[in-house]
Amino acid sequence: MMSTVTLYHNPRCSKSRATLELLQQQGIEPAIRRYLDEPLSEPEIHTLLQKLNVSPIDMMRTKEAEFKEQGLSKDSDDTALIAAMVATPKLIERPIAETDSAAAIGRPPENVLDILP
Repeated sequence: MMSTVTLYHNPRCSKSRATLELLQQQGIEPAIRRYLDEPLSEPEIHTLLQKLNVSPIDMMRTKEAEFKEQGLSKDSDDTALIAAMVATPKLIERPIAETDSAAAIGRPPENVLDILP
């Protein structure tokens, strides 16, 4: 039984579209979570961070205007960074592919191949 792959996806992002295409080429039709329309909760973000094995800053789009507008920096504490991702989903790096046991940020898209069963 193959584990389900969820893709946290923004269809307007070229890397996100390329990652979806790469998964489909592998014969995987991932569950799509359009995280901008259906934001992640704080527990969901914690789970992704554990599966990615990264700190919150590594899962963020630090070049987005909202990052600076919210007074965030690479030195902000994890709690503030996670709260910002909950409040402003645009700050979450994309795309992220998740399986039952692992996750990978699709930058480059080929990164997601490492977590496939």
